[in-house]
Amino acid sequence: MDLTRQRAHWIDRSTLVWRFEGPVGDRRCDLVWSPDAALEIIDGALVGPHETLPLRVRPGGLSTEQRSRWPHLADHTAFTVEADVDTIKTALRGQVAVTARDEGGWLLVATGAQLPGVLDDVYADAVHADLGCRFHDDGGVTISVWAPTAHWVALEWWPPDGTDGDPEVLGMWRDDRTGVWRVDGDWGWTGRRYRFRVEVYHPATQRIETMSVTDPYSIALTANSTHSIVANLLDPLLIPADWTALRKPRAVTPARAQVYEVSVRDFSSYDRSVPEPRRGTFAAFATPNSAGMRHLRRLADAGTTHLHLLPAFDFATVPELRAEQAEPSGDLTALPPDSADQQARIAEIRDRDGYNWGYDPLHYSVPEGSYSTDPDGPRRITEFREMVAALNGVGLRVVMDVVYNHTVAGGVNHHSVLDRIVPGYYHRLLADGRVADSTCCANTAPEHAMMGKLVVDSVLRWAVDYKVDGFRFDLMGHHPKANILAVRAALDRLTPQQDGVDGRAVLIYGEGWDFGEVAGNQRFVQASQHQLAGTGVGTFNDRLRDAVRGGQAFENNPRSQGYATGLFTDPNGDDVNGPPDHQRARLLFQHDLIKIGLTGNLASYRFVASSGQSVTGGSYYYNGSPAGYCASPGECVSYVDAHDNEILFDTLAFKLPPSLAPLERARMQLLALSFTVLGQGMGFVAAGSERLRSKSLDRNSFDSGDWFNAIRWDPTEGNGFGLGLPPAWDNQDKWSFAGPLLADPLLVPDPDVIEWTVARYLELLRIRRDSPLFGLDTAVEVQDRVSFPLSGPAETPGVITMRLSGVEDVVVVFNAVPATVTQKLPRLRGGAFDLHPHQKAGGDERLSQSAFDPATGIFTVPARSVAVFTGTSLRG
Repeated sequence: MDLTRQRAHWIDRSTLVWRFEGPVGDRRCDLVWSPDAALEIIDGALVGPHETLPLRVRPGGLSTEQRSRWPHLADHTAFTVEADVDTIKTALRGQVAVTARDEGGWLLVATGAQLPGVLDDVYADAVHADLGCRFHDDGGVTISVWAPTAHWVALEWWPPDGTDGDPEVLGMWRDDRTGVWRVDGDWGWTGRRYRFRVEVYHPATQRIETMSVTDPYSIALTANSTHSIVANLLDPLLIPADWTALRKPRAVTPARAQVYEVSVRDFSSYDRSVPEPRRGTFAAFATPNSAGMRHLRRLADAGTTHLHLLPAFDFATVPELRAEQAEPSGDLTALPPDSADQQARIAEIRDRDGYNWGYDPLHYSVPEGSYSTDPDGPRRITEFREMVAALNGVGLRVVMDVVYNHTVAGGVNHHSVLDRIVPGYYHRLLADGRVADSTCCANTAPEHAMMGKLVVDSVLRWAVDYKVDGFRFDLMGHHPKANILAVRAALDRLTPQQDGVDGRAVLIYGEGWDFGEVAGNQRFVQASQHQLAGTGVGTFNDRLRDAVRGGQAFENNPRSQGYATGLFTDPNGDDVNGPPDHQRARLLFQHDLIKIGLTGNLASYRFVASSGQSVTGGSYYYNGSPAGYCASPGECVSYVDAHDNEILFDTLAFKLPPSLAPLERARMQLLALSFTVLGQGMGFVAAGSERLRSKSLDRNSFDSGDWFNAIRWDPTEGNGFGLGLPPAWDNQDKWSFAGPLLADPLLVPDPDVIEWTVARYLELLRIRRDSPLFGLDTAVEVQDRVSFPLSGPAETPGVITMRLSGVEDVVVVFNAVPATVTQKLPRLRGGAFDLHPHQKAGGDERLSQSAFDPATGIFTVPARSVAVFTGTSLRG
């Protein structure tokens, strides 16, 4: 017997389920509640004043509809609850438990009850409520919060000029139909700081708590998110010049998108061309002639379409005021490249410095304060908007990384917002009532109506009020598919005429991984890779990533090679790769995965595999799962690196032979990146990979400070390699591999190699930009126009040849081999092909040796190169 756990589930007004051990027939089961949280178990007896409702076993168990909605509870015993809705609502505002007694009335079992299901049922109308701070045309203001289980809620109230002293307390009135509490005022409230004072039973402490909590629907915040602020997003003082007439860059379909991922802080923290107060902030993007913005303009001109920002909403782990942010001690630049001192000094202050990726949400719909030049107030709103306008002005649409799958904390923690207002509702609970944390923090439950509503409402806030052009969902597989489709439907309803936004042009993509307590659709149909086919929502293609890089995301030995890291073609000598014949077979398997990726990871695409068999992407398996799972190419996000795991340069440093010269490493880096540019579907790269950016081999730099993360736009400052051993807290198991590499000065690229790599990458972007064959929108088009004419057992290991057919023919030869190769395509004999004009006009002398012989149909491509040929064929 344990009231601190909630093993029963009250799923709707008439149904409670509970998993029993042993028969139920001779037991008397009751639903009990105590308005004052006075229930206790003393000497095996339930004590404390309480009310009781008898529970009756439902012989047929859950209905078909209930089993579909609650699959993880399908085998539980079902009970009927017989009570009117007013009694139920009263019970829900107290401590709720379930008991079982024997025939003599002796207490056998007692446990708490999980309440989200019944809350969604009896307060179903709440999904239509306007929450947060709302300004009305008649001069009124309403502040509302959903708190159906609270005994009472009041507004704590401070003046606009500060939060010193005790607050004024304003009573709020409760709408019993929705469970929403509200208070009304007028526009004169603008600028005032507020919190909700909530009296509510909390299962984490087993008592009635009175807590002071910020608004989950906050529009503006004070520094360090201590107080919400009454603000009107339509206030002219918060709207930059020409904001309402902002011209968006031309919309592209998901299949044509090229996305560049960057952290707000990384972008400018080391950019000396940005005024110091603006470094690491939204305002740096509104500094038009900075080194970073000049580079973004080059990328946009060449064909990059979207800038993806790592979390830029309000997060919890960074002091927002610059004066409160700690700096590492000493001169880190004076330390050896393989020293452990740099990371040790960062470790001393990493909980107090200004750096974090931000995957620790606090308030979902407010810009992050540490990214503002003035976090105490609404300036962060204006600066975020100015950033969007500036990026749109250079030709880039803006994507936000959103993290609705978890919060930084739950329970009564001071960083817990949602769970202190409606305890036990917004988070996903395990069988005994503990909060699930498979995402590394307190998992939210978007399957519950009001958490799902918060997701949709927040996305619309960013799309309409901040003109954000896309959303990348973190750990999207922890969302129900229905929730993501509700987001898509809500965006699709936005129109330029009514909302100032064409919602249909807004991208949605995310991590479709399948793991944790929701894996295998245990609780709902997930928004995971395979299940989003046909929805137009994109997911990251880990099959292509792993084939190109080698190994897998969380490998123990970083020397495991792949297609672009030298497997079989540039062996590094590590036993992890096996003997040559094993390497050759593995490399050809990687060929097949890459080909499926190049077609947009389509389940339906048919080609000849390395085995010689005709297969489809969906019938070709990788790690026990179909390699191809998309229904259209725009649902595939092709990438070879991102903020997670080692950035591409560091991956190559681990995997390529140490003797390989920097320029040859740059060629292999371009080869890897080419698969994100020249394939079908959305291309995605981590910022700086086109300029050989390194994080000194750090595989998880979320809390590693500016030292390991900042982009160094000036190539004379290096690329970030050799800044010391990566932080011990997540890399020490690889120090034996990392130390010798970091100490080797030959691995550091010269500035001219960095600039050479940028130029070659821009050429690839221009090739994609100028041809409709890269970025086809349908599976039928891809099947008709994309082929791999030399596929099969005789294909040259390390060489993939792709043909695209249209008004003109395009032939792409990806050559990972450290020697010139020839590829014979007899069907193209008599045709006229030449190196693509963008590559021909470039400065790569080696690539200029690429050639086509019309007499034989042979393409010649030099070592470690990607050659794109354009022309016409006589035979079709």
